[in-house]
Amino acid sequence: MRNGVSMDPPLPSPADPPGVVRGRVRLPDPIGVYAILDAGTVDPASIPETARAMATVGVRVFQVRAKGRSSGALLDLCIEVRRALPPATRVLVNDRADVALLAGLDGVHLGDEDLPPSEASRVVGTARVVGFSTHSIEEVRAVDPSVCDYIGFGPLFPSTTKATGRRPHGIEGLAAACRVARVPVVAIGGIRIEDLPAIRGAGASGAALISGLLAAGDPREAARRAVEAWRGRV
Repeated sequence: MRNGVSMDPPLPSPADPPGVVRGRVRLPDPIGVYAILDAGTVDPASIPETARAMATVGVRVFQVRAKGRSSGALLDLCIEVRRALPPATRVLVNDRADVALLAGLDGVHLGDEDLPPSEASRVVGTARVVGFSTHSIEEVRAVDPSVCDYIGFGPLFPSTTKATGRRPHGIEGLAAACRVARVPVVAIGGIRIEDLPAIRGAGASGAALISGLLAAGDPREAARRAVEAWRGRV
């Protein structure tokens, strides 16, 4: 099965060129704070250093998202982010399985308008992580755990970053999704740092934050607070 998790996964070597992944990439268990590095929220040039700062305070999973940027610009950004981060972190790209492969990232996160997970897995290979966005209990039930390593579930709350037109599920809806999911669940949508203990209590493996981290005056401090909140220390 693809959805194994490990605290000590096989790691890519920092000396490897883009496109090389050694061994099966696995996500942390739990995933914890999942930082979405959105080029529409902050200056893309600042993203690699911002990601590096977040990693120093315990963020272990990152997703690069750059809607509307050219393929070349997205590829360059992904390579810069991967090089800025320690090998033990996990870096995914939104939508683009081809860029994940070329940049030597750990996987790809897909929406319902992207390649189907089974087809994306053919592009990135079975060694890399494939995540998929879900928005209902029916979609959660339909996820194939032999193809997807985790799912995003949301929106949890109203989001200022991404207008979806979908009704927020809240903590109760998240708990229901976690009860039927066959892979780890990452909550997404309008999440604030103070929401993290309840999200973990509902059974989620992780929580994705965008503006809660990037729109803060000090993203590193916001990431530190988020990691501590996830761990139940605030």
